[in-house]
Amino acid sequence: MRVLLTGSKGFVAQWMRDHLESRGDDVTGLDVEVDITDGPAIADAITAAAPEAICHLAALASVGASWKDQSATYQVNTFGALNVLEAALACNRPPRVLLISSSEVYGRVTSDELPIAEDHPFAPVSPYAASKAAAELIGLQAWLGKGLEVVRARPFNHTGPGQRPDFVVPALARQVAAAVASGTGVLETGNLEARRDITDVRDVVRAYRDLLESGTPGEVYNVCRGEAVSIEEVARRLLALAGVDLEVVVDPARVRPVDLSELRGDPSRLHAATGWTPEIALDDTLAAVLDYWQGPAAAAAGP
Repeated sequence: MRVLLTGSKGFVAQWMRDHLESRGDDVTGLDVEVDITDGPAIADAITAAAPEAICHLAALASVGASWKDQSATYQVNTFGALNVLEAALACNRPPRVLLISSSEVYGRVTSDELPIAEDHPFAPVSPYAASKAAAELIGLQAWLGKGLEVVRARPFNHTGPGQRPDFVVPALARQVAAAVASGTGVLETGNLEARRDITDVRDVVRAYRDLLESGTPGEVYNVCRGEAVSIEEVARRLLALAGVDLEVVVDPARVRPVDLSELRGDPSRLHAATGWTPEIALDDTLAAVLDYWQGPAAAAAGP
């Protein structure tokens, strides 16, 4: 399969490229010089690549940062998706598009609504979530109104080596690694009680490849483990893996204006469509992230 990746220099895209190439796919990345908000430039790049499939990963992915620059969030996440879909439709042979959304579109849910299934209504509470919900609707309309084969994926939290430290697991792992190196420190966190369904990025990209091949156009699929863990438990596991005992302190600056108490998904639709199940245990994921922040790659990456 000839696959084009948007956001090709991003965290998930680099793992996606590795996985696609391991499956024998021909992978093209959208040049970083091509602005996802520049419709004509996106159209030219996608037409020239003539892909059989597009995995649309380009996004501003930080929930916290979306509160600080809502306009940029919508420009990249919503109108960027529109540009990609219109470019796909303009191809001589329109490719299948995997549109990457987010579990954040579900918003607040009650305990009796867990695990969250795909038919749960949108209730976005952050600009990031709203931008992704809007992109999903544009993708659905492209399928229903124009026949473009769009498959939507709703990943829950995912992490792995190389993820930026403005996400919770690498933020914690980076602090733990620094404390091990210096012999001192505290572990600063946001909301410790928040519970998240965390999957390894290497499992997530397997799901994306499966959906490119076997997902039903117009359909949406949760990508998740189906189990939730508190941020406090994640912090404690990282400390145990590193063999250090730090004071865990809630930093008000790390607490979001609106937070969700628990996000836990139901992956049964994805499993039924593709046979996918997660293979990497959470502790193995945490160990890999911690190892990354204790190694030379993290030092080279800078802050």
